[in-house]
Amino acid sequence: MSSPPPFASSPNIPSPTTRLPRRSAYTYKHLSLLSHSSPASPLRVIAHIDLDAFYAQCETVRLGLSPTKPLAVQQWQGLIAINYPAREYGLNRHVTVAEAKEKCPELICQHVATWKEGDTKWSYGDGDEAFKEIASRKVSLDPYRLQSRRILALIKEFLPAETQRVEKASIDEVFLDLSAQVHGIMLERYAELRGPPPYGDPSEPLARPPSTALDWAADALVDLDEGRAEEEDPDWDDVAMLVASEIVRDVRREVFEKLHFTCSAGIGRNKMLAKLGSAHKKPNNQTVIRNRAVKQFMSGFKFTKIRNLGGKLGDEVVAAFNTDTVSDLLPIPIEQLKKTLGDDTGSWLYSIIRGEDSSEVNPRTQIKSMLSAKSFRPSINSLDVASKWLRIFVADIHSRLVEEGVLENKRRPKTMNLHHRQGAQTRSKSAPIPMGRAITEEGLFELAKALLAQVIVDGRAWPCANLSLSVGGFEEGVQGNKGIGGFLVRGDDAKALQNAQPKDEATPPPAAKRRRVDDGGIARFFGSREQSRESSMGDSEHRHTMPHLAEQADENVKDTDIIQEERTHEPDPLLPPPSAQVADTAPTSVTAQDDQDPSDAYVCPRCAARMPFDEQAEHEDFHFAQDLQNEQPTPPRPVPPALKPSTARGGGSTRGKGRGRPAVAASAPEKGQKRLQFS
Repeated sequence: MSSPPPFASSPNIPSPTTRLPRRSAYTYKHLSLLSHSSPASPLRVIAHIDLDAFYAQCETVRLGLSPTKPLAVQQWQGLIAINYPAREYGLNRHVTVAEAKEKCPELICQHVATWKEGDTKWSYGDGDEAFKEIASRKVSLDPYRLQSRRILALIKEFLPAETQRVEKASIDEVFLDLSAQVHGIMLERYAELRGPPPYGDPSEPLARPPSTALDWAADALVDLDEGRAEEEDPDWDDVAMLVASEIVRDVRREVFEKLHFTCSAGIGRNKMLAKLGSAHKKPNNQTVIRNRAVKQFMSGFKFTKIRNLGGKLGDEVVAAFNTDTVSDLLPIPIEQLKKTLGDDTGSWLYSIIRGEDSSEVNPRTQIKSMLSAKSFRPSINSLDVASKWLRIFVADIHSRLVEEGVLENKRRPKTMNLHHRQGAQTRSKSAPIPMGRAITEEGLFELAKALLAQVIVDGRAWPCANLSLSVGGFEEGVQGNKGIGGFLVRGDDAKALQNAQPKDEATPPPAAKRRRVDDGGIARFFGSREQSRESSMGDSEHRHTMPHLAEQADENVKDTDIIQEERTHEPDPLLPPPSAQVADTAPTSVTAQDDQDPSDAYVCPRCAARMPFDEQAEHEDFHFAQDLQNEQPTPPRPVPPALKPSTARGGGSTRGKGRGRPAVAASAPEKGQKRLQFS
């Protein structure tokens, strides 16, 4: 008898010696959130790019100097920017030009560009000469704004248009949300991420990355948290950070090769960590804060360096806990923070010192307003001098409008505001910028002078200590529209059009205006919608017969001193979204009714009126109410006891003084009523 064959193990059951595939701490859902740049994804990657000593770099590039030469940007007799070679001599922005040159005799001091009284273009000049003419000059930052826009445009051009999210934080700072771009690159490199989740469950964990070590090139890596080791195999958050560091390194290289500017960068899982990282090792370096290193990174900071903790709130925390370091705050429980600072502030502080931040990268590259201002020392005392400064303000603003595309009608402002300070009193005037014509420098200047004239007419305009001009309310210009001349036909075209028309066709007479009829009784409440529309049309025609009142109202607004503030009206979070809100009244549309299929209409058997089926019930109620009104005559209105002839004043007739108005009763008011006193 032969022995039975050995039992064959199932291929689906691993043997005891088989090593199970390692699982990641992240799931398919986290990977999907990464593709949508969601702040809820722990794989999210944010970068912050910060240009090194930006103003000083602008002057170094403009003058064609070596980046190794010490250079400072001068404004009057102070310094507003110092490059890194000059900082090695111990210079900072608190020293004067004379003190700086004593410490660093080789220092190159370049004064910022200025507008000179009467000029129509900013220019560079000698610093000593500019200081002597401080009363007739105004600082211009236009050269730096121009370079900032060039750098931002280059970054946007380099990144993929379909996935880029770029936020200009300031003139020399940019946030990049690289999550969607990183997600695409990860799918290209790692085939195991492309398939659907097992069992269709997005909460299933991902397999661990196949790499056992990552090449961070020249990046500055923050040390890992205590208890973590570099020998540990990386997870997908490390891979995402690595891909982002490669993108940022290429962006920085592109900016340097094409525009000759160096910049530092920080890469982390949110905006706060990225910004702190970009300042960690300047200049010309990038710092990566991996998720495993956040605690170690944050512990070395003073929390007063964190955004929103450098002012009064930071001072309050320092006074409450007698420390200014993150490491000393980390052991404090959240309950104690809430008790000391309040629930909201305590919870926020507990999260922020642990590197948690859910703010999004919002593209805000389009400006909302432009301002040009000057403080006068000594104050100015004449219209002639003020007009010269208005000319400078207008030239400054117009040059920036040209860069925004106002000449091509891409974007244009709607309003101009003038602010005037005399002593402790500040007055403001505002006027709309005419919309039917091109924006020119001369047109803006005439409008600015008109606003200043209004201030002078009000009195107490001199001496003037500060004057500023701004434009705002930017909107997108209409492209490809035609002026009124494009709708007119002239010359041979007009003759040809006239000859093409049949001679025997008479021009139909204009439609007669329908007089509004006030139907009495209950028909007033059950009238058709068409009657309601006729009624509203009659009201609008009546309003248009009094244009002088509207003009007078506009003049009253123009003559009022106002300060216009640009506000963004956000939806109330306590209300449902507009799509979920129900309107109070359903709008009626003549076009919508005219387009209905006649076969879907209801025809009234009594009056042969045609209407949609949804109005049938209302129309039948109208006939029912009319029947009731016809069958039951209206009973006479009873005379109130207080108005009977026996109780009326003087015992005479109850007829009042006015038409249809009853006489006033002489008796005392009834219980619960009070006689009103009129003066």
